[in-house]
Parts: sequence; C-alpha cells; structure tokens
Amino acid sequence: MRGTGMGAVYDQLSITERRKIERWRHAKVPVDEMARVLKRCRSTIFRELKRNHFSDESMPGCDGYYGAAAHLMQAERRARERKLINILSFASA
Repeated sequence: MRGTGMGAVYDQLSITERRKIERWRHAKVPVDEMARVLKRCRSTIFRELKRNHFSDESMPGCDGYYGAAAHLMQAERRARERKLINILSFASA
C-alpha cells in the first residue's frame, strides 16, 4: 500500500503471490499465515479467495482457487473498469 493525498493506493497481487496462495490453499495453510508471509492484510487474502474462486458447471470437480485463473479474472475486471471510465469521460465531454 502506498499513501497519497486523497487516500491509499493498493498494490495488486502479482501472479507469483497468487500462485503461492493457490499452493498454500491446497496445502490447507491458514489465511493468517499466508498474509503474514506475503506481508499483506488478511482481508486481502480472504477477498482474493472469494472474488477469484473458479467454478464451472461443466467441470464440477475442478472448483477452487487457481492462481493463473485468478490473475486472468482480475485482468478482465480491470479492463472492463477502464472501458467504463473511458465511456463515462467521453460522454461528459
């Protein structure tokens, strides 16, 4: 996290951090321990696990958290947010 005049700016989780979370999740490492090792707030880890949980009805045995899939989901969300910001700024001009 980096401080700014208006509030805090948070660093996104890297693909490396997401892959570590994936391995630890499969090994049943407690979230508090993951957060301590990654030097992240425990709520960041909980939010990551909830927001990027993979689920597909056609593959019911594959539900769970996968670091690479999580990274792609996050990239898609950021792209949609940027597109929305561009549309809104264009409409107000």
